[in-house]
Amino acid sequence: MERSVKRLMEDREKRREENIGKYIELLSDECIPYRLRAAEALGYCADPRAVEPLIAALTDRENEVRWVAAQALGRLCDTRAVEPLLVLLDDRERWTRRGAAWSLGEIGDQRAVELLLPLLGDEKKDVRLAAAEALGKLRDVRAADPLSAALEAEEEPEVRTAIRRALREITGEVGF
Repeated sequence: MERSVKRLMEDREKRREENIGKYIELLSDECIPYRLRAAEALGYCADPRAVEPLIAALTDRENEVRWVAAQALGRLCDTRAVEPLLVLLDDRERWTRRGAAWSLGEIGDQRAVELLLPLLGDEKKDVRLAAAEALGKLRDVRAADPLSAALEAEEEPEVRTAIRRALREITGEVGF
């Protein structure tokens, strides 16, 4: 019995290794849905080998692939992704900016703070929301004043709530 359980576990690990390799290959497939599914799957694999191929996918010609790859990198929480994600904060596509902001908050690297701050004034509310949430996760006091200013200017209730939550995370005060 013990030997068959061991063999099952070895077979499972072998299939996992093969699947990771296939997903990495699919990141460069011509078919957009394949690239999307591969990026998503690699984000959940918890394998450091997925980081570099996902970083390469951040330059995909398809906005949706860049967005999913950015989110996958956030799930992996590997600091190798910080610099490439910082570049995406200036992407022309809002979903890409949003995914990069979210991921930088998940990774938790303080290098993101200064570059996330301008997104508090982004024209798209979901980008402002992601930036506020990421800044709250980073808990860096440099963001407190800009978040307070953004709160004064913000009209969207959902974004205002995210800014208040971020300010509570940073300052510890409950008055926001």
